[in-house]
Amino acid sequence: MKAGRAPYDDVPHTPAPGDDSPGPWVRPEPTPQQRRRDLYLGLAMAAGALLSVVLSNSMGSFPLGPPPSWPEQLGWAVAVGLPLVWRRSRPELCTIVTAVAFIAAQARSSPETLASSAALFVAIYSLGAWGRHRTLAARIRIGVIAAMFGWLALAATLSVLSSEPEFVGAAGPLPPFLAVAITSILFNLAFFLLAYLLGNSTWTSARRQHLLEVQAEALRRSRAENAERAVTQERVRIARELHDVVAHHVSVMGVQASASRRVMDKDPAKAKTALAAVEQSARTAVDELRRMLGVLRDAGAPDQALGYGLDQVDSLLQGARDAGLTVEYKILGEPLPVPESVSLAGYRVVQEAVTNTIKHARASVVDVRVRYLRREVEVEVTDDGRTGYVAVPAPRPGAGGLGLIGMRERVAAHDGSLEVGARTGGGFRVRARFPIGPAELGTADTSPAAASA
Repeated sequence: MKAGRAPYDDVPHTPAPGDDSPGPWVRPEPTPQQRRRDLYLGLAMAAGALLSVVLSNSMGSFPLGPPPSWPEQLGWAVAVGLPLVWRRSRPELCTIVTAVAFIAAQARSSPETLASSAALFVAIYSLGAWGRHRTLAARIRIGVIAAMFGWLALAATLSVLSSEPEFVGAAGPLPPFLAVAITSILFNLAFFLLAYLLGNSTWTSARRQHLLEVQAEALRRSRAENAERAVTQERVRIARELHDVVAHHVSVMGVQASASRRVMDKDPAKAKTALAAVEQSARTAVDELRRMLGVLRDAGAPDQALGYGLDQVDSLLQGARDAGLTVEYKILGEPLPVPESVSLAGYRVVQEAVTNTIKHARASVVDVRVRYLRREVEVEVTDDGRTGYVAVPAPRPGAGGLGLIGMRERVAAHDGSLEVGARTGGGFRVRARFPIGPAELGTADTSPAAASA
């Protein structure tokens, strides 16, 4: 970075969204289409200046004095208008060349002033709108404007010294020469100030447009990330639902099939009963899969539309009974209406815990309790099997434990708490508590039985 130059002069930078202060942003180079338009503009301005020369000479209008030769007049006309070809690609060079040619043409008394003034205005404006080094652009424009006023003062002084101007019919309160000077200053001040401010305004508009594009791109990326995240969450939900639906029934089927194999030769009647239980479990599993997939096909369908809840726990435990376990099921407290989402979450926790007992615990007894407390509902599943069958809370990648993760997610989604671990006297316990507000319960349970359960 060069000393004395603003930090954003030479380093392209993309401002942060929402930053509207002058900052280190460099306007991009003009497009090929913009370059072609500049070419047409420069050629048109040069042609207009040539036409102005012809008309001025044809009318004998020479406001600056005796004109130079025709070739010189035409040369100055082209020198002032043609640099606009580079007004966006090389705005600094365009402004300097146009200003120098403008002053030189007037010093040589070239009669063409209309097209030259327009070309100078466009050059100063273009430097303000397209100057990529803002400090340099401002210095060049201020320098050109100062030079123009200096030239006007010098030209007026030389005109007064060479010949006393005649002001026929002047009758105002101000001296004629002072009135002419004030008029010239005000006109040129408005001329150059408009070109300067309009150029800055265009540059600011372009920068704001860039900010909007940056924000739009950030918004598109955010939407894409959100969509991808939603897809991932939906996959996790589907995986969890498949696990909950399939694992329980497949576990029961496995136990029953194993029992049937062992007693096939000794007790065909028991084997037949076990196979019937396998058949029933398979049908139930297929039926639940169909119902679940029907819900998943509808993106807007709620999770609880599967129709399961705490009131279905007793039916759920039939699979454990069929697997040969002694099932104890109790409802403690006064059963009250709870939100369907909480009821489904409690059902899934019981289902997963019973499935783990069947698959891993080698238990003979499973105890399931649903407690309706004053401000929460609790489900608890215990067994008398060996401990350590449930995956740890943070399983390593590729390991088991999807069921425990699913339980934790369901409980956490309702701001509940989950306890999973070995019991002191042996066996394993899974306990989940879901907070329920009075508005959701409808009527708070204050009975002594509920409070002491």
